[in-house]
Amino acid sequence: MNKKLLITACLVFAATIAFSQITFPPGGPNRKASVSQQIGITDVRIDYNRPVVNGREGKIWGELVHYGFADLHYGTSKAAPWRAGANENTTFTFSTDVFIEGKPLKAGKYGFFIAMGPEKATLIFSNVSTAWGSFYYDSKDDALRVDVPVVKLSESIERLTYVFSDETDDAAIVSLQWEKVKIPFKISVDLDKEMIAAYRREFNSGIFYRYWQNMQMAANYCLTHNINIDEAIGWAERSINTYFGEKNFSTLSTYAGLLEKKGMKAKADSAMQLAYPLATTLQLYSYGRGLENQKRNAEAIEVYKKSYDKNPSDLYSLMAITRAHSLQGKNKEALKYANQTLSYAKDTYFAKYAEEVLANLKEGKPIN
Repeated sequence: MNKKLLITACLVFAATIAFSQITFPPGGPNRKASVSQQIGITDVRIDYNRPVVNGREGKIWGELVHYGFADLHYGTSKAAPWRAGANENTTFTFSTDVFIEGKPLKAGKYGFFIAMGPEKATLIFSNVSTAWGSFYYDSKDDALRVDVPVVKLSESIERLTYVFSDETDDAAIVSLQWEKVKIPFKISVDLDKEMIAAYRREFNSGIFYRYWQNMQMAANYCLTHNINIDEAIGWAERSINTYFGEKNFSTLSTYAGLLEKKGMKAKADSAMQLAYPLATTLQLYSYGRGLENQKRNAEAIEVYKKSYDKNPSDLYSLMAITRAHSLQGKNKEALKYANQTLSYAKDTYFAKYAEEVLANLKEGKPIN
């Protein structure tokens, strides 16, 4: 009899295990969600559960979601913030160091909580990211606290959501939105620092030196952002002179620009003299535009003339000589070449640009 009971118990246990392993939709109104985005080269991911208003409009803030810190009468915390979602911890994961509203936070995964208020919210990033809600929250685990304003919305958001917006190269705004409240905060990164760190990591992999393009692009990033010049000169030299290097306009002009940053003008000029004959008309035009942006108009004019001399019937050469005459205040000559440029333009985007240049010249305005 005991043996039969034991077998029956084992069968029931096995059936229970089998049942618990099947796929089944979650119960209740909450839904798991995640949203992620790159900021610069930093991966930012938010994992959370989405509760619904479900007819409770006007009863969410200060009631369902308590203000400040409270004893929830469960777990060990006597001063728990809101879990910033539902069910298990809302979590933020950052692949590199970041700044939250200008305050530094190390790369990693964090539990996210909010101490709500009617006008102000305290954002809390906790080193504990595996808890269930905030029932066991302890302030000693805080990695960062930041105060931000609470924004009122005119229309109600039924299901809690996190949204990225206002993206730039090195920052984005993240907003928690639910019912008629939005809590926005800025996540930013030190993009230059992260780029240099990435290049140095890739320095140890064969791919960095296997292609001249990789070395040139890394060096050129430093040139255009005016950072890490000494190390970048080494990358630029390798992009030209190593087994996988190549002497071309891109590598030589980047090298020359870095040398000039270090005050080695004569050496930079020598590199550019090697570079000019290797350039396409587009490369010369783009290089001239870069000089213009630096307010080095006299040098830009000379580069534009080189482009035109290389191929007088080329689209980019015609635009280059148009700009050269405009920079010299020779509006009549600039108009002549602008008309020729427009007649050569087959690409819709470039044709539109040529039309804008021509219109500005006719009005006596500088061209962009």
